Amino acid sequence: MTAASGAKNTAPAIELRGISKAFGPVQANRGIDLVVPRGTIHGIIGENGAGKSTLMSILYGFYRPDSGEILIGGTPVAITDSQTAIRAGIGMVFQHFKLVQNFTVLENIILGAEDGPMLRTSLTRARAELKRLATEYELQVDPDALIEELSVGHQQRVEILKALYRRADILILDEPTGVLTPAEADHLFRILRGLRDEGKTIILITHKLREIMEITDNVSVMRRGEMVASVRTAETSPGHLAELMVGRKVLLRVDKAPARPGAPVLEVKNLRMVDADGVERLRGIDLTIRAGEIVGIAGVAGNGQTQLLEILGGFPEPGAKLSGEISLKGQALPLGHTDARARRHAGIGHVPEDRQVEGLIMDFAAWENAAFGYHDAPEFQKGLLMDNAAIRTDAIGKIERFDVRPPNPDLAAKNFSGGNQQKIVVAREVERNPDLLLIGQPTRGVDIGAIEFIHKRIVALRDAGKAVLLVSVELDEIMALSDRIAVMFDGRIMGERLPDEATTGDLGCLMAGVEPGAMAPEDVSGGAR
Repeated sequence: MTAASGAKNTAPAIELRGISKAFGPVQANRGIDLVVPRGTIHGIIGENGAGKSTLMSILYGFYRPDSGEILIGGTPVAITDSQTAIRAGIGMVFQHFKLVQNFTVLENIILGAEDGPMLRTSLTRARAELKRLATEYELQVDPDALIEELSVGHQQRVEILKALYRRADILILDEPTGVLTPAEADHLFRILRGLRDEGKTIILITHKLREIMEITDNVSVMRRGEMVASVRTAETSPGHLAELMVGRKVLLRVDKAPARPGAPVLEVKNLRMVDADGVERLRGIDLTIRAGEIVGIAGVAGNGQTQLLEILGGFPEPGAKLSGEISLKGQALPLGHTDARARRHAGIGHVPEDRQVEGLIMDFAAWENAAFGYHDAPEFQKGLLMDNAAIRTDAIGKIERFDVRPPNPDLAAKNFSGGNQQKIVVAREVERNPDLLLIGQPTRGVDIGAIEFIHKRIVALRDAGKAVLLVSVELDEIMALSDRIAVMFDGRIMGERLPDEATTGDLGCLMAGVEPGAMAPEDVSGGAR
């Protein structure tokens, strides 16, 4: 090994010096300095809108910085587009995957990296390389499977394989566990550790402090476009990182008094649903929620929770066949021939699981979305027309109270970060003071400070005597917020538990469709046989 190559190997994988980027009057990044050592997993955390995604987009060539310098392996590199980044050894796995759904795994792997005009040669070489990579990094996936047939976890593996096939030495992952089951997340972490041990450098963007503490070697904290700290993970704590993120102490647990349940608000009896394809999605759901309590529904995504929320919210899947009974405060609610407006008028608020598809009109401004679904309320009317000035004033208040960033009511919803989009939806629904709040995945993609705020508002609604039905894939969130926990599996409620008496092992068994008593004690506790 030459002296020059030895020096290169000791240089940081990535070094950013004075990176700044503005979008009009909004300063997204301001004088960012960052050093990422080679062969490490480096976490980047920060509030929604802190500038994390902008910084990574600069590193991957989607944006050009207004000023500053990027060094890869100690060498200055002008990254003008994603192809330049790929040639520099950088790969990126986006939160929303960039895969062609009706292509095979193999076709997606070589897309844009073909060897020449003859695809057969590219496919043959790629198949052999894919087999090697899959074996080496535990990324097993069927090369001939269509993307649309794969689970989310396997689609993510394809994205990682795409990057490795292009000889990436640096991998950037944006919120990689946001849509993964706990088991898939654990497998991903094993993969990342394996990549690190092979000398790859990983940059992990996440909101989840537990993941930062578990998987990273170093962590950098961003706040309002600036890099405020870089520390060794072993030398910090979740509380310290949370404080650095938001600039104040953050309560990492949910602080709430014991529930004082009142009369039943929602009663569901023998609710069944068969979808348009003839698949039974709900299989006799019985559920009661009382005033002044939060009932959490735990379960792996795809076990009927979404369908339950949609039916209760008044918009079941088209073509679905429904049976059973639903009543709100003793009054029967129709199963069919209804809509979300009728449910809202009845006193049901709904924060849907998919904020972008069901919660917002992405091209509309924040002030319009803040009244979406409630635009026919008396306070928003002026004769035969809507009172836009009243709607704007109301929206500005919501934006201020929920700390939506940037605080611009005229900005289109699509231009806010995911977490700030969520704040707009939560503000709209919570402040209508509903008798029953349906809330799906309330803190998906939301930073720690906003999570604390949203949790407080949910608890405040409960304490005001309202009923809350909470659906979340975050088991910690379910256990912290809920007064009762119901576990769904395959369209059924497997059982109910009180949070003080439940264990993650117990709930995990029910989520897998197994009664805890049917398993060995060591399996329930998570121990190995």
